[in-house]
Amino acid sequence: MPQRSAGIVMFRRPSGRIEVLLVHPGGPYWARKDEGAWSIPKGVVQPGEEPLAAARREFFEETGCAPEGEALPLGVFRQSSAKLVTAFAVEGDFDLAGFASNAFEMEWPPHSGEMAAFPEADRGGWFTLKEARRKILPGQAPILEMLVERLGDDSVP
Repeated sequence: MPQRSAGIVMFRRPSGRIEVLLVHPGGPYWARKDEGAWSIPKGVVQPGEEPLAAARREFFEETGCAPEGEALPLGVFRQSSAKLVTAFAVEGDFDLAGFASNAFEMEWPPHSGEMAAFPEADRGGWFTLKEARRKILPGQAPILEMLVERLGDDSVP
């Protein structure tokens, strides 16, 4: 059975055009990757947890921002044969000066027996849809397309 995750794509329209908040994954494997590496803030849905509650929790854990406001369901997206992501959209304008992320531990360097802590997300950024399409993990690109469809915004190619 695929792992279930949930996430929120926060969006704003500062000049009438959509911008989305994406996060860059922390840790050594992602340190030198940029295009095709960013993600919506998301994480695992715990047993018995509602996807929206998980999405709000994970957004806070990865950004330090508690997303408020109405959540627009975007759907369930297959990321791989092992993962399904339930995505929501929330309009907001998070100031990245307040960005903060939880940490995780892993053995680093590999096979060293040493544990090191890394942030779940090492930074966040606001991107136009054109930029976001280049930055986001390819498996999450359909989330952006559904956001555009749901908002009825066809002004951005």
